Amino acid sequence: MKRIEKQLQWLALAICLLSSGGCAVNSANTYKNSLMNFGAVQSVAVLPFQNLTADDDAAERVRDTFMGMLLATEAMYVLPPGEVERGIERSGVRTPSTPAADKVKSIGEILKVDAVITGVLREYGQVRSGQTQANLISLSLQMMEVETGTIVWSAASTKGGIDMADRMLGGGGEPMNDVTKEAINDLLDQLFQ
Repeated sequence: MKRIEKQLQWLALAICLLSSGGCAVNSANTYKNSLMNFGAVQSVAVLPFQNLTADDDAAERVRDTFMGMLLATEAMYVLPPGEVERGIERSGVRTPSTPAADKVKSIGEILKVDAVITGVLREYGQVRSGQTQANLISLSLQMMEVETGTIVWSAASTKGGIDMADRMLGGGGEPMNDVTKEAINDLLDQLFQ
């Protein structure tokens, strides 16, 4: 009888672990300036994202996806990448992924935008644990208003990864495109909440 009870306890533990998920965690690191009127932000420039991954093109792909999804919200106008590049060149910004406050003001004046968004792509691609692999993305964004160059919103999201079901039952996780969209949707929810 004790053996059956022990097996039932292990089964209950396995079910709890399977239902709780694994690495697909939303980072609750969100900052939102309570004095900022986000409804007044009518146009934004999304600067190139800083890429901390091994994939040289990942940050540009994620930035393009983010810009498209932000534009689809119809909450604000998103400047096309070519216009943003023109503003970066004219303002003399050397590191557009991490501009100084005075450079944010300069870009804002040149491009006639209300805010600038920058980002850091920390992880992008497959992660492996034993024989199991899955896609993972970790992205942080921040919005700076151009009048002062100060940060008015900052958030991070990590999506994908290997969960307990993948470890126990095998599986390859979600496609990279789906994981990327989940992370961006999470960030947009944090921005517009």
